[in-house]
Amino acid sequence: MTTAPPFGLLSPFRRDRKRDFAAGHGAELLASKVRQVLATEGATLRSSGEMPWRTSFGSAIHLLRHQNNDAVLAELGRMHIRDALKRWLPDVHLVGIDVAAAGATLTLILRVTTQAGATVVVPIDVSAGSDGGA
Repeated sequence: MTTAPPFGLLSPFRRDRKRDFAAGHGAELLASKVRQVLATEGATLRSSGEMPWRTSFGSAIHLLRHQNNDAVLAELGRMHIRDALKRWLPDVHLVGIDVAAAGATLTLILRVTTQAGATVVVPIDVSAGSDGGA
């Protein structure tokens, strides 16, 4: 018996042509899940978490904003991403993280894959001068 591939809502939330929230599967859903985990502020020693009903959900990427853009910041970004994906998306395998630094902006480019074979590249920007982010 074959099972249908996972299907779910995409984030950021948006409407589709049927006046409903957009949904997807495969690489599109995988990228959405990764962005959702990394863009949600999880509880840390310096913050209480973004979602009151599950404060620990998310990542600590938000702690990297407004910091000096150097090799230490890039390594902290790698660590926060690895930990968040391992905890909240255990079926996702982090293939690699590339770093691109330009001025005050650090971009972490993730390559992730699932056991089902979907592979996706997800860029995450950490801006030192703004609240722009994951």
